[in-house]
Amino acid sequence: MLTILLLIPIVTAAALFLGKGNRSWAKASALLQLGITLLVWFGYDQSKAGYQFVSQTDALFPGLDLRYSVGVDGLSLLMLLLTALVTVAAVWFSPNMPANNRAGLFDGSVLLISAGATGAFVAKDLFFFYAFHELALIPTFLLIGLWGSGERQAVAWKITIYLGVGSIILLTGLVDLFLAIPAASRSFDLQKLQEVAASHLIPAAAQVRPWLLLTVGFGILVSLFPFHSWAAPAYACAPTPVAMLHSGVLKKFGLYGMVRLAVPFLPQAFHQPVWGTWTAQDLLLAALLGNIIYVGLVTIAQRKLDYVIGYSSVMHMGYVFLGIASLNIIGLSGACLLMFSHGLSVAALFAITGAIREREGSLNFERLGGAAKSVPFLSVAFAMAAFASIGLPGFSNFASETMVFFGGFKDGATGFLKTSTVFALWGVLISAVYMLRSYKAVFLGEPTASSLKWTDLHGTARFALALLPVALLLGGFFPHYFLGFLKPTLEAALR
Repeated sequence: MLTILLLIPIVTAAALFLGKGNRSWAKASALLQLGITLLVWFGYDQSKAGYQFVSQTDALFPGLDLRYSVGVDGLSLLMLLLTALVTVAAVWFSPNMPANNRAGLFDGSVLLISAGATGAFVAKDLFFFYAFHELALIPTFLLIGLWGSGERQAVAWKITIYLGVGSIILLTGLVDLFLAIPAASRSFDLQKLQEVAASHLIPAAAQVRPWLLLTVGFGILVSLFPFHSWAAPAYACAPTPVAMLHSGVLKKFGLYGMVRLAVPFLPQAFHQPVWGTWTAQDLLLAALLGNIIYVGLVTIAQRKLDYVIGYSSVMHMGYVFLGIASLNIIGLSGACLLMFSHGLSVAALFAITGAIREREGSLNFERLGGAAKSVPFLSVAFAMAAFASIGLPGFSNFASETMVFFGGFKDGATGFLKTSTVFALWGVLISAVYMLRSYKAVFLGEPTASSLKWTDLHGTARFALALLPVALLLGGFFPHYFLGFLKPTLEAALR
């Protein structure tokens, strides 16, 4: 079933590249992808740890345990659901363009991003885990360079260089981690590697270098401070579906990789000194505070809606890293649920931002205002996504951020971890300032002559967008349901 899930967007993208079909094919592919994901979700036995729905081939090379292998556990299943939900919304918010403007290339590239993210999350082999992510980056660069706005080509080159360097460092870290494992226990299979991780075969001193390489590599891909400068301009210039899929889904690959690899394999590295008396955990805490406090203040200073949403996405990555740095079940559970919650809320915000750009042509606050009278559905949807991003009770962001903060104070937490958590709490106030100000600037006050002429969303576009806040509400009212899927996986990672 997982192989079919992978093939659906890839085959549809190939057909669109060849000039077969149209936008309706992409929409059907996204809906089918969501349907199969829900079948996997409701067919998954959350009482069991380990991978389910496993499908694999024989070894691709003699003597090397490298094979096509897919499966899902609780963590990858949650990321799979996020990917499917955002893909449906992204396809519906793709700009309309005539067939002679390479519409098939655009829609097919959007589906390839989704396919790459799906493959990375379901891959049970270390090589394919990396390779599927790289597959998703190629159409990302292409879409920004060809169909982006503003300084799209300069931004496309910048993101290519940043993420290319991050991928090289990540690959070096993966190789270093692989070689750090005793030769008799080496494997590309993540399920076998989890058993190796539980045996703690890598000495503490040998964990520091791969930890640093993985954290820098994943950190660049996630926009961890100070490697964050590529993200906001890229999202501001990117076409709407690219901003939705990359910020909402693909950027979670780095966080997913930290939980999947750094936490179970290199737990002792977090407490090893790497720079004077500073431990690896201390360095990570200092970096994530840069995301939350510094980037948060930068977000307040923005005067364009797309840059506000872009920088806010960078800021919230700090909370997830805080949960990972806590190295306990409460903090990690909050981090993983926040990956899901943030992906939904930021995708909804970028979808609405794209809709406003289509109607106004500008996202400068001074040219906007009073739009709630003409586009009430967009106004309510933006308010729900903004409240979720702030962490308002009732949305899954609140439950996840609360768990992250509790994880920072759990028994055994270091002094700097507790201090960092106190500073991180100020991020909630910072995010409330820029989100509420953005809502006021766009939807409240006296309407402009232009906003009075805006048309609201209609038909299936409303359904596609509504999927995201509805999922946020379900996660907010029933977080224990989602956490039930995560618990066995995270307990196994922390053994």
